[in-house]
Amino acid sequence: MRGYALGLLALNLLTLLWGTTFVVVKGAVGEMTPSLLVFLRFLLASLFFLPWAFRLPKGVWGPGMELAFWLLLGYASQAIGLMHTSASRSAFITALNVVLVPLILGLVGRRLGGVWLAALLAFLGVGFLSYDPRQPPLNVGDLWTLLTAFTYALYIVRLEVHAKAFPSLPLTAVQIFGTALLALPWALWEGVRWEGIPWGAVFYLGVVATALTTWLQTWGQRYVPAPQAAILYTMEPVWATLFAFAVLGERLGFLGGLGAFLVVLATFQAIRRSPA
Repeated sequence: MRGYALGLLALNLLTLLWGTTFVVVKGAVGEMTPSLLVFLRFLLASLFFLPWAFRLPKGVWGPGMELAFWLLLGYASQAIGLMHTSASRSAFITALNVVLVPLILGLVGRRLGGVWLAALLAFLGVGFLSYDPRQPPLNVGDLWTLLTAFTYALYIVRLEVHAKAFPSLPLTAVQIFGTALLALPWALWEGVRWEGIPWGAVFYLGVVATALTTWLQTWGQRYVPAPQAAILYTMEPVWATLFAFAVLGERLGFLGGLGAFLVVLATFQAIRRSPA
């Protein structure tokens, strides 16, 4: 139970940090290509894991590279999507993984019980939180972000398996190195331009929103089951809305307040379930 409680704390801290990133990424892709942004943030993050690069446990490269593949698809599709859609809509579509994770696990025969209720509450809450009638109809950016939700659901499911088999720091290191390696051909294909790169945003995304958050997620999912983790991750747009209110002075309407309440309720419902 102590490990479970610490895992919950790590994943909640993770969602707080994630909540700061949508605006940062949307601003960054306005000044540089998505491929270069993904490559640089993971290259910078990999520097923090160099001490573990020379003492990796046997067999960690295969699982780590598999997770790196899902990470690359998720981060890349989200960055491309944010070139065409709003940050709030991106957050809502990404949160589809809260339903996709139990669906995938259910298809392979896992019994989930009451997690479905919490997942649906969280999904409905994020919908209210992100709803804006002034936004245009669905566009190509939304389709890219739908790919984000699907690939990230697969990442959460597979991370649950591998995080229990390997120490968190070496597994995180391989994921970070692998994602940077896989992103390099994409960045070279699009063409690398060094002028106008927002280095402040790249540094924040690389250190805080990649190195730290990937380790927190890998360590936290050693103890928190994937369906519950997916529900906890829907706190991300709640934190994003609170930051927007505190920093930018944005107001939260009735539907937004109702949505935030439903997400918090879903989170408590997920935490109340047995950690087994």
